[in-house]
Amino acid sequence: MNVAREIRDRYTAAFNAHDMDALLRTVSPTGVSISPEGVSQGHAELASYLEEFWAAFPDVQAVIMESSESEATTVDEILMVGTHGGPYTLADGQVVSATGRPIRLRCCYVCTVEDGLITSLRLYFDQLELLTQLSCSMTLPGP
Repeated sequence: MNVAREIRDRYTAAFNAHDMDALLRTVSPTGVSISPEGVSQGHAELASYLEEFWAAFPDVQAVIMESSESEATTVDEILMVGTHGGPYTLADGQVVSATGRPIRLRCCYVCTVEDGLITSLRLYFDQLELLTQLSCSMTLPGP
């Protein structure tokens, strides 16, 4: 197992345990996380984002379906599984109240590791798939 995979696996284990301290030990203090909800840079912003996410989906787990890695990069196809148990803020700032509905959201993480720490973590998922699972309606912008 290479270093990037080892660090990414530690991040995933800490994410699934909702252990912020252990998770942040895998991320560079200046690391950047990008997701459909926005950009987080540094430990404070990442912790804030994850605390909100864990509050919205208190039992969420990331299940790795497929993975690959190179020397400094990992790519993981994951399934986020959990229950919508708290308010969830969308990228446009709209807040979706808890629905109690289960989610099974297909995602992709691309992670870059330098000097034994995650410097970049990019999360991709289909926002419409998530909204559909939460039974949310949305208005698409006009031309």
